[in-house]
Amino acid sequence: MDVDTAPKPAGPLLALRGISKRFTGVRALDRVDLDVHAGELHVLFGENGAGKSTLINVVSGTFPPDEGTFQFGGEDISHLTPQRARAIGISPVFQEFSLVPSLTVEENLFLGREITRGGVLHAREMRKRAAALIDELGFDLDPSQRVDDLSRAHQQMAEIAKALLGRVRLLILDEPTASLTERETGRLFELIARLKSQNIGLIYVSHRMREIRALADRVTVLRDGRHIRTLDAATSTDSELVELMTGRKIDLLFPTITHKPDKVMVDVENLTSADGSVRDVNFHARAGEITGIAGLVGCGKSELIRAIYGIEPIASGTVRIDGRPYEFPAPRRSLKRGMAYFPANRIVEGLALSRPIRENASMTALDLPAFAGFGVLRQAAERIAIKGVMEQLQLRPPNIERPAGMLSGGNRQKVMLGRALTRELSVFLFDEPSVGIDVGAKLEVYEFMKRLVGTGAAVIVVSSELPEVLALSNRLYVMHHGRIAAELSGTEKTEQNVLAGFFREHLLAEVA
Repeated sequence: MDVDTAPKPAGPLLALRGISKRFTGVRALDRVDLDVHAGELHVLFGENGAGKSTLINVVSGTFPPDEGTFQFGGEDISHLTPQRARAIGISPVFQEFSLVPSLTVEENLFLGREITRGGVLHAREMRKRAAALIDELGFDLDPSQRVDDLSRAHQQMAEIAKALLGRVRLLILDEPTASLTERETGRLFELIARLKSQNIGLIYVSHRMREIRALADRVTVLRDGRHIRTLDAATSTDSELVELMTGRKIDLLFPTITHKPDKVMVDVENLTSADGSVRDVNFHARAGEITGIAGLVGCGKSELIRAIYGIEPIASGTVRIDGRPYEFPAPRRSLKRGMAYFPANRIVEGLALSRPIRENASMTALDLPAFAGFGVLRQAAERIAIKGVMEQLQLRPPNIERPAGMLSGGNRQKVMLGRALTRELSVFLFDEPSVGIDVGAKLEVYEFMKRLVGTGAAVIVVSSELPEVLALSNRLYVMHHGRIAAELSGTEKTEQNVLAGFFREHLLAEVA
């Protein structure tokens, strides 16, 4: 990593004035101002669709602004491209990774900036520099491993390493901790502190208040493509930031859910997955309540519900749905059994980004007579049904013919939730339901779950966010190393007991 050793300039490192950007039918940015100083971490805060992603794409050269001025290092910048942005020291790390899956980590790091000598690729030098950078960053990452063999957390590390290869003056991080464990997040925070001490400016996009409190110097709030206010992080409150972001007071982050546990809808005995990520798990979920599953990234909680739904192969054990044995689970059969699954990774597993919202929302219901007959899709019926579903979920903007890829994270989640309203379902499996979405969108997802519970559905929520899973669930399982470490309900369901369950299992594993 090459550090800019030039003296810290008196003015801002980045100065944007009156930046506007329009897309077809949408004004994504409306005369936005933004300053970032060298050695400062500046948080962009706002609801999904507020303009944060568009703004960082303008800064990184992906989108040209329609209006406004752009200064970097005191120089006027125009006709910026991603290549030129990188050359002047602007390095972005987006939520949607730019890595080539079939290449190794080191090949991705040097893609487009290969080291050659006399026209010959100098692989040894690139390998040496890649290893040195990864070692300096403190990442547990093998430079020779193919990207498609890496976990999402390790892909995130590779993306950050790629951004820091070369001369960096401004680093852009878009929800960088979404895929990282607590330990990896701690390492990232240490790296950020080091970068700030080296006069590198940072733009940091996050919805997590904990991170804003731990890292931010200043916070700029965007709403509906407009700059609302820039505040000092040290003197602003959480409620103030949320009110500026949403334009309304939000007293409670989590709704009050009345649980009325009824019959067991999902019953799992001694379940072990084929890859060993889930081992000898006993678990059940009842109608009329939310059952939570907590644990750190990699503990097996996501793999458990994926195995129940039929995405992860099962080596041994029994699954029962509504009292009936369910052998050889598969997604199509699970849907017909009345189960819906909402994956954490909406981009890779949840949506066909190039296809319209209408098709994405209806794809789980195309076997129903209301949507198709004699192998022919009833397009008029599909359009009417999906339009009604999206109006119910308050999709913004409500155009169901837009490609799903043009939507913000919160609206993408709404499209996936819409599938649950197209057919009769009784079991809902949510994997990290609030990852990458803002406070307002989270509230809408939580209210959606509340309505499901009110209709007598069984809702299972997997979450790495302990406050979320504690607040939403009636009963809570804690997982560690693929096993159930604790089952908590009533007054036992506290943060202290969750952590105690985790560490008790951890200590027992060490003794064994």
